[in-house]
Amino acid sequence: MTKKQYTVTAALPYANGPLHLGHVAGVYLPSDIFVRFLRMNDHDVAFICGSDEHGAAITLRAKKEGTTPKEIVDKYNGIISKAFKDFDISFDIFHRTSAPIHHETAQDFFKVLDEKGHFTKETSEQYYDEEYSQFLADRYITGDCPNCKHENAYGDQCENCGSALSPMDLINPKSTLSGKAPTIKSTSHWYLPMERHEEWLKEWIKEGKLDGVQQHDPSKWRNQVIGQCMSWIDSGLRPRAMTRDLDWGVKVPVEGGDGKVLYVWLDAPIGYISATKQWALDNNKNWEDYWTGDRKLVHFIGKDNIVFHAIIFPILLKAHEGLILPDNVPAYEFLNLEGDKFSTSRNWAVWLHEYIEAYPDKLDELKYVLTSIAPETKDSEFTWKEYQTRINSELADILGNFVNRALVLTQKYYNGVVPPVGEFTDYDHQVLEAMATIPAKISKLVYDYKLREAQAEAMNLARLGNKYLADMEPWKLMKDEANTERVQTIMNIAIQITANLSIVLQPFLPATASKLSEFLNFTSTNWQDAGLCELIEAGHQTNKPTILFPKIEDEQVEKEVGKLKSTEMEESSFDAQKEETTFDDFTKMDIRLGTILEAEKVKKADKLLKLLVDTGLDKRTIISGIAQHYSPEEVIGKTVTVLMNLAPRKIRGVESQGMILMAENEAGELSFVSPEKGFEAGCGVR
Repeated sequence: MTKKQYTVTAALPYANGPLHLGHVAGVYLPSDIFVRFLRMNDHDVAFICGSDEHGAAITLRAKKEGTTPKEIVDKYNGIISKAFKDFDISFDIFHRTSAPIHHETAQDFFKVLDEKGHFTKETSEQYYDEEYSQFLADRYITGDCPNCKHENAYGDQCENCGSALSPMDLINPKSTLSGKAPTIKSTSHWYLPMERHEEWLKEWIKEGKLDGVQQHDPSKWRNQVIGQCMSWIDSGLRPRAMTRDLDWGVKVPVEGGDGKVLYVWLDAPIGYISATKQWALDNNKNWEDYWTGDRKLVHFIGKDNIVFHAIIFPILLKAHEGLILPDNVPAYEFLNLEGDKFSTSRNWAVWLHEYIEAYPDKLDELKYVLTSIAPETKDSEFTWKEYQTRINSELADILGNFVNRALVLTQKYYNGVVPPVGEFTDYDHQVLEAMATIPAKISKLVYDYKLREAQAEAMNLARLGNKYLADMEPWKLMKDEANTERVQTIMNIAIQITANLSIVLQPFLPATASKLSEFLNFTSTNWQDAGLCELIEAGHQTNKPTILFPKIEDEQVEKEVGKLKSTEMEESSFDAQKEETTFDDFTKMDIRLGTILEAEKVKKADKLLKLLVDTGLDKRTIISGIAQHYSPEEVIGKTVTVLMNLAPRKIRGVESQGMILMAENEAGELSFVSPEKGFEAGCGVR
């Protein structure tokens, strides 16, 4: 029987920040488990990923950090790729969408679709930032979500409710560049008329059929994937622009495309294909073998990417013709952290590269915990307390305890040599029969994309072994020579269970499985060996074991929780809020607008300017400590905010009759608090 062939992709991470545990639990760890299992079952599989290095999110990050998009993507591609390597995620290739082969592939793909008439070119009204003289791509627009009313939804998606949006859907839109309400201007773009594809999409998603031919098993698709897709389709698909007015990205390769780039959700998924091309070139393969024919394409993604991978990308693949469509899109819900959502802006996160640096010998422990709480069908939560509990009570007390007993007792009684078996009891037969059923249970769960349950089933083998030794108590039986043969049988069975664990744990805990192989002096990467009761022959020499899983102490938990809380408190370097005051106290302050008429430096005072300010009521002298931020020439004519009724005070021999109010940023730079146009000296501030 020919083994099924797979092309497995993991969502391309944006190269605008590092990875946190939410990303790992919801995409990269499950896809790695799935692929490791496929390889053990001798499937032909290509595991593809890479960094997504285009789109507005990259340019926004560059603007915030005062650098270039290329410097941003180079920095974070390095951090992300190193974290994947250190965490032992077994990609066949981790590529980049900034690579020349990707630009070429994406442009060729666009031209094929354009030549086949799958795009329409339309002029539309789009948001425009007058201050920056720039059309605003989806991520340059924020506003209130029309569905859940969440503030700060993006122009392409609400990250609170997961709704896919268009900029014009937003309520109270504002530009992320200037912070102001945008205007609307006309621009031309290439659109994908998705409404043309509604009928075949319905049949393909709900029934798994394409043109009446069965393509996939819809019963294995997650409810949230089918539900979200059908909600979109039932609401009526609309044309979606496939190009953007940006200067960072894949250039539109046809006439009229000057100053435009490909939409990131056309560009990015083609990154799977271009990465496959690069991998094929590097390994003397044909990339088309992995994107055509009778092959299963599987996309591991987060739930916020469902529509793009299960509707838009399939439309593009089908329109291109000859390319396979996804066999499954196992989308994961969100992982929360200590009662709150992961938040990059608030630094409420456990970053993968920081965890690896702090605990380089506890990578399998993290993998185990994240898979145990994986948000497969609903949101879940990571807490350091549960991390401690699962490692101590499951990995250490069950798996570690069993393995240690089995191998230490073999060393103690037989100098590490596996003893022969004698006569089996009914209980022995029950244990061996139970062991033999576990690999098949794991297999079914993995093929059904239920990896959380699959790992639990693998751990059931450790539970089986732990209970067997606890029930048999060979350490007691060994006290009587009459039990010699019985103890040999018990210990042989314990070693066989340990050998089976070294196989079934490989997809989930590869480093632990490797340690078991070293302890046993036995290696098998063939899943078909799992379940056999004579994996290791009598007389085989094993090695001395070490502790698999040291316990997690309370101090580590307290340290990590404290670190989270301290970083959240330190997210802003601004001064803390001052003590409460009353409204009556506030109304005592007379704050008005004033215009600076004259300005000069105060002698022998580097920080002070002497200002003559028209307050609308009078013209008064004010000494202000802004000389290191503004020259006298810069401030003349400025409309500023003045605290009028501050008691006069002599500064450097000059009486100052008020205070100029200034804004101060984290760097200590000062800026005038100025009104919009149309306000003049004397206007009150309330």
